[in-house]
Amino acid sequence: MTEIDTLHILNKAPEHPRSAECLRAIEPGDALLLIESAVLTLATCSELRAGITLYALAPDALARGIAQNAVKASLVDFPAMVELTAQAQKVISW
Repeated sequence: MTEIDTLHILNKAPEHPRSAECLRAIEPGDALLLIESAVLTLATCSELRAGITLYALAPDALARGIAQNAVKASLVDFPAMVELTAQAQKVISW
């Protein structure tokens, strides 16, 4: 894994206003980690800007039955989530 400028950790469902705010704030070089209800974004998100890496917490995607929609994202477990936070220069939780 490479160094991340800003890791955005989103836990809000796609219809929540904070979800749209997060997606607008992401810049190239950033990464987005979907957790909790935010993994539902995998079913609705069309495309992220170039240069943005997308991750989803595997247990949350599996619990919501959408792990098969994770073709746009890398599924990560809890140890990998911790590793992502360690690689990021800045972490923002939405």
